[in-house]
Amino acid sequence: MIKYLFKVLSVFPLPILHALGAWLGWAVYGLSASYRRKIDVHSKIAFPHNESLRLAAVKGSVKHAGMALLELPFLWGLSTQKGAGRCTDISGWDVVQKAQSKGKGVIFLTPHMGSFESTAQIFSTRAPITVLYRPNRKAELQNIIEDSRARDNVALAPTTIGGVKILLKALRRGEAVGMLPDQVPAQGEGIWAPMFGQPAYTMTLPGRLHQSTGAVIVLAIGYRKPGGQGFCLELYPGPESLSPDPVEAATQVNAEMEKLILMHPDQYYWGYERYKPPKGQPSQQGQS
Repeated sequence: MIKYLFKVLSVFPLPILHALGAWLGWAVYGLSASYRRKIDVHSKIAFPHNESLRLAAVKGSVKHAGMALLELPFLWGLSTQKGAGRCTDISGWDVVQKAQSKGKGVIFLTPHMGSFESTAQIFSTRAPITVLYRPNRKAELQNIIEDSRARDNVALAPTTIGGVKILLKALRRGEAVGMLPDQVPAQGEGIWAPMFGQPAYTMTLPGRLHQSTGAVIVLAIGYRKPGGQGFCLELYPGPESLSPDPVEAATQVNAEMEKLILMHPDQYYWGYERYKPPKGQPSQQGQS
């Protein structure tokens, strides 16, 4: 059923999907008190003293969360060339070229914002990339994810020990890997580090990969143009090095994610449970 729905939606033009997605985002926001509460709490952590900016970020986030969902069939249903072709502007490609010239692999980091699904497709038209992803518990959705995300020059690495080995091999070949470091890792795979001043359970993987391979850190944002006109990709140099101390490295990564989020706060998914503890860990929200 889900696969059939994706196939039907994949034929719709992107402007229509984004318009429907914005409506869907507001519908979910209006119907779910818990979702509204999460967005309210998380946005207040980031904007404790600027209510007008916070409200503008929330209004945008509600729309973009719905757009992100409905653009998936579009991106996953198109060929890589056609999907990447909807990215009409790329800035900072010289950052990637400089990183590639060092021959040590590249670690792309991007938060849960904008069209992060489009970033790997765009990069893959120029070089191979391996993307970290969390397997879905529902078999049907998992099949769709594997069939749609894995494509020419895009390999997948699950959030498992085997997946980490895949990432290491790619970096040691001098290739690129991509991940969302604000994704809450499983118990034992992260540490508590500040995010907008609040403790957030943060993956240690970027730091470990960097220490093991010397890979260059590059920051990426794939954000949407208004009116379904496509996407833009912005690339920035990350820290030259990450601390060998896991807490310090995670704090460095979170600080970089904060900078990216504040560039386009209306496209960050404030409803994402960034401060949720993994199973087996007590919550530290409210502590600083």
